[in-house]
Amino acid sequence: MLQKPPKTDNKKADPDSPAIAALKCAYEIMRQRIISNPKDMVGVLLFGMEESKYSEATDNEVYPHCYVLTDLDVPDAAAVRTLSNLATLEGEADELLVPAKNKEEVTMANLLFCANQIFTTKAPNFGSRRLFMITDNDDPHADDKKMREAAAVRAKDLYDLGVVIELFPISHPGSGDDFDRSKFYDDVIYSGPENPDGLATSAKVKLEAGATESGITLLQSLISDVNSKQVAKRALFSNLPFEIAPNLTISVKGYNILQRQKPTRSCYVWLDGERAMIAKGETRQTGDEGGKEVKKVEIKKAYKFGGEQVVFTKDEQKELKNFGPPGLRIIGFKDRKLLPKWASVNKSTFIYPSEEDYVGSTRVFSALWEKLLKSEKIGIAWYIARSNANPSLVAIIPSAETLDPLTMRQLRPAGLWLYPLPYADDLRQPAPSPKPVIAGDKLVDALGVVVQQLKLPKGPFDPSRYPNPALQWHYRILQAMALDEELPEWTEKDDKTLPKAKQIHKRAGEYLVEWGMILEEDNQNLVKGAGLGAGAGAKRGAAAEKPPPKKRAPAKKIKSEVSKSLQSSKSFADLYLNSANQFVSSKVNLINDFGSR
Repeated sequence: MLQKPPKTDNKKADPDSPAIAALKCAYEIMRQRIISNPKDMVGVLLFGMEESKYSEATDNEVYPHCYVLTDLDVPDAAAVRTLSNLATLEGEADELLVPAKNKEEVTMANLLFCANQIFTTKAPNFGSRRLFMITDNDDPHADDKKMREAAAVRAKDLYDLGVVIELFPISHPGSGDDFDRSKFYDDVIYSGPENPDGLATSAKVKLEAGATESGITLLQSLISDVNSKQVAKRALFSNLPFEIAPNLTISVKGYNILQRQKPTRSCYVWLDGERAMIAKGETRQTGDEGGKEVKKVEIKKAYKFGGEQVVFTKDEQKELKNFGPPGLRIIGFKDRKLLPKWASVNKSTFIYPSEEDYVGSTRVFSALWEKLLKSEKIGIAWYIARSNANPSLVAIIPSAETLDPLTMRQLRPAGLWLYPLPYADDLRQPAPSPKPVIAGDKLVDALGVVVQQLKLPKGPFDPSRYPNPALQWHYRILQAMALDEELPEWTEKDDKTLPKAKQIHKRAGEYLVEWGMILEEDNQNLVKGAGLGAGAGAKRGAAAEKPPPKKRAPAKKIKSEVSKSLQSSKSFADLYLNSANQFVSSKVNLINDFGSR
């Protein structure tokens, strides 16, 4: 871990050793957690060091060669600065990162036991507890069977405590073999039945002497992998009944894989004191008169109908929104090619089997997924996500697993997706528009050359490499305030979404000029053939052909006509009722027409 990569002339090469890169990764993650999850606890534990440190109140020799760099606690400005100095200042970590002289005393059992005690004493009531292990040694106890068994026992104790171990293996170039998990860590990292979605599956990070194929350095790879494993996937719904056929039901969990990120307020912070503190909020409802506090029992909900308020009880409100129990029921199958691309009306939900309610759900789910994938079919299902949720029709689409070719990190999981389908009244006819002008073959071919020159040469487009500049700037300001740092200044380098004009001109500038000349030539030919000027001239010609606008009737005449129509009817309420009946009748006819289809 302390070995630096070989020197090279490549500017994108990894300059740091894996240990320093891991410390930088921990520093970046700690900064991010201050903003994204300010109540989470983060700690750093170094293993295999000559010096040992646990706490001031405990004998450090209890856990030999285990050095607690930052204790497991909510990150503060002092802890982040300490870690930053150690990771960034040259020579700062040389005194601390000294490997143990006696390798026989360095045991994985001590490391796992130390982590167990830290989680037990510092975070006993946390629902999600994780241990991230970054190492390049795939077989720490190759010749000692007793130590391997002891490490497996300590790992099982962590698993029983509810701690998930995540491994980040590092492979060195020129070593001959990649990191082999089967030598030791397959017996240590345990994935139980409540972790079926492979959360303990780790990606391989390769330490290259030069730049990798996509220019990803070791640090960026580690941060990307840790970010994807920071928090356990929270299910959108759990143990939802999935009825595949009559008397054939399994249970599934749903996950919201794709979610738009935006600035959110997770808590209120009080900044007027000596140090920033999280404020505890209290909510009270008061009346308009006198500011008297209103209790929940005194609050009633009503809807306005015909100018009057109709009061509904809680049970009546629940009954209005009740469309049946939550569930997913297949009503048929279709060819996948029959599903148009424009049918997407909302984001899809990823589902995965669960064995808690129905034993054997995984095998049935796997058989359905494999059959749909091979036959290129989709299922059509009736879907209610949770109680009081609106029902919807969804297409059940299978997906195969896709991995990053460089890091072997999972990009898209294998499973089924619930693809919301539109109802008949969701479809709208587009407004009439003028007939478009179709470009000629010569112009299309010239633009095809431009597009070909601007294609990414090394793989598909990766949106994770282009973060949201406004969101990242918002986080940077919050981080600076939380860590008592100077506020940063905005530069164009912070916005990676801006097009690289120099590279575009270098690759396709000549072809763009040629395409512009062809476009101008076609435009002139079009204008000569139409006999009109371009752009505004066509609009002026079209406007000249319109008939002159009719004169508006005086305001008094309009008022008299309205009053006559009201006098002819019995009352204004009857007039309103007639229009309402017509509206309801039209909607009923539309629903009947949809039902007949």
